[in-house]
Amino acid sequence: MEEIVENTKKLYRSRTDRQLGGVCSGLANYFRIDPTVIRLIFVLGFFLTGSATFWLYLVMWIVIPEEPL
Repeated sequence: MEEIVENTKKLYRSRTDRQLGGVCSGLANYFRIDPTVIRLIFVLGFFLTGSATFWLYLVMWIVIPEEPL
């Protein structure tokens, strides 16, 4: 009988590479890109959408769990 190994990616907030809440580094690790790109997207989004990006970041900070130790 074969054992099914589940190889799924999980989204976590980073404990080590964080500027504020670790959301941007967690997203960068999930999508395998540089965290600076995600941070720039959030900064640009803040200036383009106003408070919508701030609230999105805040909700993600609350909802996304921290990476396990």
